[in-house]
Amino acid sequence: MTSRDREQSVEQVAIIGDGQMASVMAMLLAEKRIAVRMWSVFRENIEAMRATRENRRYLPGLRFDDRVSFTTDAVRVFDGADLILSAIPCQFIRPTWQKLRPVAPIDVPIVSVAKGIENETLLRPTQILQEVLGRVPVIALSGPSIATELAKRMPATVVAAADDPAMAELAQRTFATEWFRVYSNTDLLGVELAGATKNVIALAAGIVDGLRAGDNAKAALLARGLVEITRLGVSMGARRETFAGLAGLGDLVTTCISSAGRNRTAGEAIGRGQSVESVIASTASVIEGIPTARSVRELARRHNISMPITEAVHAVLFERKDPIQAVTELMTRDLKHED
Repeated sequence: MTSRDREQSVEQVAIIGDGQMASVMAMLLAEKRIAVRMWSVFRENIEAMRATRENRRYLPGLRFDDRVSFTTDAVRVFDGADLILSAIPCQFIRPTWQKLRPVAPIDVPIVSVAKGIENETLLRPTQILQEVLGRVPVIALSGPSIATELAKRMPATVVAAADDPAMAELAQRTFATEWFRVYSNTDLLGVELAGATKNVIALAAGIVDGLRAGDNAKAALLARGLVEITRLGVSMGARRETFAGLAGLGDLVTTCISSAGRNRTAGEAIGRGQSVESVIASTASVIEGIPTARSVRELARRHNISMPITEAVHAVLFERKDPIQAVTELMTRDLKHED
């Protein structure tokens, strides 16, 4: 894609995925008179959406405009696309795009809305895409964006991040509406790390809610959680200010307080005594923070970064530590100066 091409408006978008964000982005783009074609590995859901013009599995009530079409053909989904939206949960990006690689264009920019870190490789979503597809142009669209609110066209503001400013601006122009404001950003590393790590803190916030530990405890958790994820991000080369912005603090607050936030809600159920396995089984959607907790803990250890909240969440999720004990241990750590 040349610089002249980047300045042109996007006329057709291929969406890979069939979840909540895939659906609300299809709605948004169609309202901007952009043609949208959706594809998913779940053929039955694509066929159901084609028949009903609604995503009854993940976002019932949202009707699709006539500009949105659905296909089970992996070749056809990319036909004529100026831009691709990858709306695949992080741990499933690699197998999905490996399936699509033989037919995927290598010069069409891909916007990722996934928030996570791959367990086996510790790669971010856009890094996985480039490892599978080569040096395809990639952008991350991230920030406080609860899908159920977007479906009602409630105001939201997010960040489009790419190493190449022109790519960030392309996504900014494509997705911005009167109710969905998009800022551009060139700290792709920081934006993706912030989006992934805040889900781990949101699980902790939910656990605090489930234990009925109170608002003081939750406020402290958010503040210290932001310190943790900023510390990790800066050590990896991200910009500190990114974590004080929409992709960091903004998304952290939304995810930790919203009743619609899957990670906070999952944490609350765990705090009330429900097993991790039953929490995962009870929702059709992927709870990104659970697998991401493994990755973030490993990143912290590799970079020699102290992340006590992340360690506590990991212990509750994967070491069967009692949530009350985990919170107690956080509160009784050695006293120190605030950093």
